[in-house]
Amino acid sequence: MAGYLFRNLSLLEPEFGALQPGQEIRIEAGAVVEVGENLASGSADVVDCGGRIVMPGLIDSHVHVMLSSVSIPSLEAVPLTLGTARAAKNMRGMIDRGFTSVRDTGGADWGIKQAVEEGSIVGPRLFIAGQAIGPTGGHSDPRRRTDVFGARCHCCNAMAFSMNVSDGEREVRKSAREQMRQGADQVKIMMSGGVASPYDPLDSLQFSDSEIHAAVEEAAAFGRYVCAHAYTPTAITRAAHAGVRTIEHGNLIDARSAKLMAEKKMFLVANLVAYYAMKERASEFGMSADMLQKNDMVIDGALRSLEICKAAGVPVAFGSDLLGELQIDQSREFLLRAEVLPALDIIRQATTIGAEVVRMEGKLGTLKPGAFADLIVLDRDPLADLGVFQEQGRHIAAIMKGGAFHKSRL
Repeated sequence: MAGYLFRNLSLLEPEFGALQPGQEIRIEAGAVVEVGENLASGSADVVDCGGRIVMPGLIDSHVHVMLSSVSIPSLEAVPLTLGTARAAKNMRGMIDRGFTSVRDTGGADWGIKQAVEEGSIVGPRLFIAGQAIGPTGGHSDPRRRTDVFGARCHCCNAMAFSMNVSDGEREVRKSAREQMRQGADQVKIMMSGGVASPYDPLDSLQFSDSEIHAAVEEAAAFGRYVCAHAYTPTAITRAAHAGVRTIEHGNLIDARSAKLMAEKKMFLVANLVAYYAMKERASEFGMSADMLQKNDMVIDGALRSLEICKAAGVPVAFGSDLLGELQIDQSREFLLRAEVLPALDIIRQATTIGAEVVRMEGKLGTLKPGAFADLIVLDRDPLADLGVFQEQGRHIAAIMKGGAFHKSRL
């Protein structure tokens, strides 16, 4: 792989927190090998950045690349081949927006991850959960009230491929083991009701303590961790006491449950844009009135959750959680968070904190020596203008993943 020397740039290293003009970056064999001033180019290709900003590639810690429709029940008519083709399109859009790594929390499997790694599909690095695991009647149960398992095929469409229904400690333990056997980087469980599931109340508590402990125990034994879908303080508290590592959503978190999360060294993966996009446009793609009513219940707490977690010292990662046709709104998450947080905090959420969530500190979310050469070159300073991330990557002059250019107009 060719080596590169990036010159004529200002470096935004998120941990440092300010632009560093005059820096240069040397890349070899897909990794950053040297950062400094007046570096020797040797045999490396010199890349003139034209005075632009260079920063690490972005990390979205909550996506669903396989959920190609806002109306999840409609995915039962989507075969895996078509679902995979749509996922490829979704992932191409993500890396075009500068997201060089994403954490899929239900749907993506080892096959699609391998397709990206070998270059058969263009997309960001994938950290996968396989199927999201939930109880009968919970957020992972997409059946209509008149459905029963066995009434139709529930194993070979894009909907069932993303979801797993397990009841009892024994089933949960087996399902967690199965996801990890199939290459999961994290195990996803459902612990409260959800917006996009039709029949479970938002404040419902899903899985018993023994079921939650079973998932956590199995994940830990395999060197993995559990991430939990949870909205309410009660669900968050149960997750914390059971050893769950990350809370997904957490819109209704309060100071007490946030304090507990901080004590347990947990992460919140927030995703505000999903709720705003669903409120504005989801009905035209088939989301029901009942689901939209639940969406209204959590949207008001979205920004407040960021403030509560900041006060409690809970690290918050950048997530989007957009379904299907709404995924083009991914980068709007930056602007929503900017209503309550400074730009640097948000950039760290999409880089260094995201790297901690996926357990890739020092490799992702940074451009220090030893890191993967995942970087983006921006036309404007994001510390002054988060709008530089908007318009589907229009203002990103170059995108590199693993030392290879995905895009460059330098």
